[in-house]
Amino acid sequence: MTVLLVFLGGAAGAPTRYVLDRLVARRASGVFPWGTFTVNMIGSVILGALAGAGTGGAAQALLGTGFCGALTTFSTFGYETVRLAEDGALAAAGRNAFGSLALGLAASATAFWAAASFT
Repeated sequence: MTVLLVFLGGAAGAPTRYVLDRLVARRASGVFPWGTFTVNMIGSVILGALAGAGTGGAAQALLGTGFCGALTTFSTFGYETVRLAEDGALAAAGRNAFGSLALGLAASATAFWAAASFT
């Protein structure tokens, strides 16, 4: 049953990622990968809130592992950071690498504490 929940969450998270990434990328200018950055921040908030609320079992499999696992992307983040560096956009590559890490942790921690305070 857990595998099915992960599958269902992933089936919703992957197209959500694609649509959000494309929407943001179409509206953004410059070389910074705003689409990937945005979906990773959204996933950090959702997963932080789930953890803060003490979600486990089926909900964690569906939303945490499945949906957030498919929504967020470390591989694309890594690829886009390397591509920026190779293209000579070193400042943007640095902002992507360090900004994604710092803001992702901050977003997750804030959502964790907010959800924990309501449970």
